[in-house]
Amino acid sequence: MILRLEDFYYVVGAILAIVAWMSATDRSNGRRWTTALFWGLYALLYLAGEALPPAFAGAVVVAMALLAGFGGVRSGTPDVLPDDVRRASARRLGHWLFLPALAIPLVTVIASTLLKDVKVGELFLIDPKQATLVGLGCASIIAAALACRLTRSTPVQAMREHRRLVDALGWAFFLPHLLAILGLLFTQVGVGKAVAHIATSYIPMDSKLVAVTVYCVGMALFTIVMGNGFAAFPVMTGGVGIPVLVGVFHANPAVMAAIGMFSAYCGTLMTPMAANFNIVPAALLELPDKHAVIKAQVPTALPLLGVNILLLYFLMNRP
Repeated sequence: MILRLEDFYYVVGAILAIVAWMSATDRSNGRRWTTALFWGLYALLYLAGEALPPAFAGAVVVAMALLAGFGGVRSGTPDVLPDDVRRASARRLGHWLFLPALAIPLVTVIASTLLKDVKVGELFLIDPKQATLVGLGCASIIAAALACRLTRSTPVQAMREHRRLVDALGWAFFLPHLLAILGLLFTQVGVGKAVAHIATSYIPMDSKLVAVTVYCVGMALFTIVMGNGFAAFPVMTGGVGIPVLVGVFHANPAVMAAIGMFSAYCGTLMTPMAANFNIVPAALLELPDKHAVIKAQVPTALPLLGVNILLLYFLMNRP
């Protein structure tokens, strides 16, 4: 393959390394060295992750958690454009500002559908097994270049703006990566079996409605804790979905999985752990309340969770 997913890991690692260097040289940040160390360790995971011994990589993650937990990651003063200059640029560009954002899904779709089987000589242009993710990586780079072109800016200024966003998010920027690891860890250590034991021992699972409610609410709760529906899915499906809903009440696995994931997304709407969905938008919009997005979504999430319970109850035995 000419373009692999691993190639974009190196790009991400290089960007994080630049953020670390910018943080280290920012004298306005009283914790600049620990902040730089945090981003430098994160860059190391992307740049040399496959070459690192598993125990060492785990130690790096623990070190990052300790740095964040003890307040070692602080915001500095990124060298960004003044507000009046940014507002003037926004007025000049108008709706053209949305072009880079719209280019991301467009290029991703083109890469994952039209380019995944294209070969240059004997090599595939992109990795067919990771076509969507490789396409997303290409799309992000193209969108960044397009944004620089539209705003008449430079890649250096783009990195400064990236650092501004990273500083606004702080250690929460690391959450999606950390929660994906946590979900895998939960699966490996048998949390699903523990959930099954607790659920069947203390909750009357002989009632179909109770079993459905436990499954859907459990999906939402585990997502709130882990911030990721895909991490919650194997825990609740292995603990309640397969042994109880499928094994006892003969649910259609496809229906159960689809509605179960939808229930997990209800939890996504209500947790700051889903930083990329709920904290990043607040930072991008520069909202004074970083939980404003969650507060706006809760009135939708709770009724939707109730609807999912009813849908699964009435539809799970459909062929």
